[in-house]
Amino acid sequence: MTSTQPRTAGPTEPVKPGTTARRLRSGHGDRGGSLAFRWLATGAGVLILVILAAVAVFLIQRAWPALTADPADLADTVSWFPDDTSLLGFVGPLIFGTLLAAAVSLLIATPIAIGIALFTSHYAPRRLANALGYVVDLLAAIPSVVYGLWGGLVLSPIVQPVWEFLGTYLGWIPFFGGVVSPTGRVMMTVAVVLAVMILPIITAICREVFLQTPRLHEEAALALGATQWEVVRMAVLPFARSGIVSAAMLGLGRALGETMAVLMILSPGFLYSFQLLAAGQQQTIAANIAAQFPEANQTGVATLIATGLALFIITLAVNMAARAIVARRKDFSGAN
Repeated sequence: MTSTQPRTAGPTEPVKPGTTARRLRSGHGDRGGSLAFRWLATGAGVLILVILAAVAVFLIQRAWPALTADPADLADTVSWFPDDTSLLGFVGPLIFGTLLAAAVSLLIATPIAIGIALFTSHYAPRRLANALGYVVDLLAAIPSVVYGLWGGLVLSPIVQPVWEFLGTYLGWIPFFGGVVSPTGRVMMTVAVVLAVMILPIITAICREVFLQTPRLHEEAALALGATQWEVVRMAVLPFARSGIVSAAMLGLGRALGETMAVLMILSPGFLYSFQLLAAGQQQTIAANIAAQFPEANQTGVATLIATGLALFIITLAVNMAARAIVARRKDFSGAN
């Protein structure tokens, strides 16, 4: 007798791999809230690109009068624009000062942040690690104006003797050369304050990346007789390399755009100078915009927006470089 029951898939018939993933990507199987969430997430991603493009268009449009103006007209119209200097010659020292301040602050903050992250993730007891992580995260909640007041009124007099010592005994190094400022309001003080400001960002990301290290890797190293430091050096740091780079680049982006703290501490200048302990040497783009904007006329505003366009391009380039570095090790990366 022949059975009339419909044939069903038996347990031995395999399901094609990736079928469920393809259905999710194509939208099949979405119902109600899932479909709405999918389109909401897509809209949020598109919105970011639209906002980024809108900012770029705004900066180019508002900076166009300064970009196309004759340098002599800019010098005659804008009181603080230097004579016999092109717009590129005016923006150049500002770009140099911005990159110098951000680089020195990153050089100070990154080793400290990695040390704090390693301590809280692999060495400290849980209660102490949670308390220390909470305190470090609180640094991110302090306004930049408060950092500026602290740096200008409290930190500068404290570190000035240290800068005097460095200038006296290490003045042969270009970074510590020149006449040391008696007020301490120099680029080195700004870099220290910026390092404190970006410390929470780098520390938080590094801590999370260190905690993502596969437990089997650490246990295998311990089984081979490795010490705790050797586990960190052979298992944790290689796994977290891309994550550390990502954290550092995010901190760098934060330092590039800082305004009030730099404005309230630094004694500005428009020179291509590596002297970190001398006054009147460097200035950053953001601080210069904040200082000149209140009294700027229409042409002056366009000139300041042109410098802001340069800062926008620099920040965009930094973030793109960070993504490229992370993508090189995406298969073995704590950043992913």
